[in-house]
Amino acid sequence: MQRTIKYLLTAALLMHFGVAGAVEYRRVQANESTVMFRYTQMGVAMEGKFNRFTSQLAFDPDRLDKARASIEIDIGSIDTGVDEANEEVVGKQWFHAQTFPTASFVSSGMKSLGGNRYEASGKLGIKGRTRDVVVPVTFTEAGARGQFDGVLNIKRLDYAIGEGVWSDVGTVADEIQIKFRFVVTAAPNKK
Repeated sequence: MQRTIKYLLTAALLMHFGVAGAVEYRRVQANESTVMFRYTQMGVAMEGKFNRFTSQLAFDPDRLDKARASIEIDIGSIDTGVDEANEEVVGKQWFHAQTFPTASFVSSGMKSLGGNRYEASGKLGIKGRTRDVVVPVTFTEAGARGQFDGVLNIKRLDYAIGEGVWSDVGTVADEIQIKFRFVVTAAPNKK
């Protein structure tokens, strides 16, 4: 009897999760995920983060043609570490958050680079401007949990971030590094 119960439980688990690769990582754990940025101001390295963002991911390493990602960042949740700077950067010359309250990334494809390294291509939209980008990511798998880590370098002036006197890249560098971590859990794959 015990042996029969053991087989039934094993069969139920296999039916629920399927064979290896039959799960899709799509439940983002927002409280464990982060979106940060780094930049240089007057020669000093600075960093900050966005406190609010939403993300929808679907990833099965065996079915990259079905992978997708959509991330929306609440610009008003920016945290530079200084209240005065937070108020400045949501203004018209920087992010103009009143008119453009969110920044977004929507993937159009993903390819493997070998090992746990991938490239996600898609469109990055900030302040009403959209550019094609390729985002290098690593994916670390630990059972039913996974973690995406990536870094994307952009030029702020491509998105009109810092207009007028702030377009001087001698004060605030043009290069901005966006660093993210998304912690996800698996669910049965939608076939």
